Amino acid sequence: MPSLDADHADPESFVREHTEVAVVPLLPEIRLRQANAAFLVWETTERDLAARGMGIPFWAFPWPGGIAVARYLLDQPEVVAGRRVLDLGSGSGLVAIAAALAGADHVVANDIDPLAVAAVELNAAVNNVTVEALGADLTRDAEHPAVIDAEVVIAGDIAYDQTMSEGVFNLVRRFASRGVEVLVGDPGRAHLPSSGLTELASYEVPVSRALEVADVKRATVWRVTGDV
Repeated sequence: MPSLDADHADPESFVREHTEVAVVPLLPEIRLRQANAAFLVWETTERDLAARGMGIPFWAFPWPGGIAVARYLLDQPEVVAGRRVLDLGSGSGLVAIAAALAGADHVVANDIDPLAVAAVELNAAVNNVTVEALGADLTRDAEHPAVIDAEVVIAGDIAYDQTMSEGVFNLVRRFASRGVEVLVGDPGRAHLPSSGLTELASYEVPVSRALEVADVKRATVWRVTGDV
């Protein structure tokens, strides 16, 4: 992905420039701004991207774990209806948007990437829902109002990186230990914890070979407990 340099200092403009609105696989109810041909960098390896100083645009694609959670919430709206919801590592805002469509009272979509924050705001507008986009590292701020107020915590595809997975799962286990409903979607990533998860549903999600090594990924929605 091209870096956000001086010529692209406005994250919203950058996201608009490099994405187009399209329907999400398995989710005809939702449209997202998704990467266009400018992002065919996915045909190179992650090492090549790093060598070129390019960040991986997680916000520019719907990922299978997020698609699974979104589908689950739209099919089981009672999980979030009328409740305060926090979406961790939101990326494009897909899961947060699904929660809003399912009737959540208030939805916070959290990500540390300013491009993701911009993408969330744009995608919420595309789907005519209200989502609060929050750029902050909540794994380091347990007293943030978004953490304290959450009644349901949701996350999709957060176990692709060991450091991120450990940080987020340490946080969500704390939520679960105090009785907060925590749902995580995952398509079999390497750093998903081996304990403290209860399977709720699984979906066969169509994916792009530019992103995955298959045409379809089986993605599971897990409930997280407070157990290690």
